[in-house]
Amino acid sequence: METIEEVRTLFAKDRYATESGAVIDEIGDHYAKCSLKLGELHKNAMGGVMGGVPFTLADFAFAVASNWQKPGSVSLSSNITFLGTAKGECLIAEARCIKNGRTTSYYRIDVTDELGNPVAAVTTTGYHK
Repeated sequence: METIEEVRTLFAKDRYATESGAVIDEIGDHYAKCSLKLGELHKNAMGGVMGGVPFTLADFAFAVASNWQKPGSVSLSSNITFLGTAKGECLIAEARCIKNGRTTSYYRIDVTDELGNPVAAVTTTGYHK
């Protein structure tokens, strides 16, 4: 895959994330930036954003960043720390590879709203088949 359109076509098959509203905005070397416009679907009973929303977006960004150049990576483990509530109308997740080994990788995914407010910090260890 060489173009962002080809990457978007491939990851359209990631239906849980894409049907929740996740879109791919940018790709780079072991990097992806994805976003999700928030709506009523994403709210919990208290009116805040459900915790699974930033995690789903971060997991999607990891999947794109770790697979678009060379498919075959899966998550071995992920850790999320919630940092604050989204004050804007959109979440943005940026996945960056910190270490890319022969079979394992380590990514940091920062989730913010479009106003720059930190929402969550995620780390994911991946395994490449």
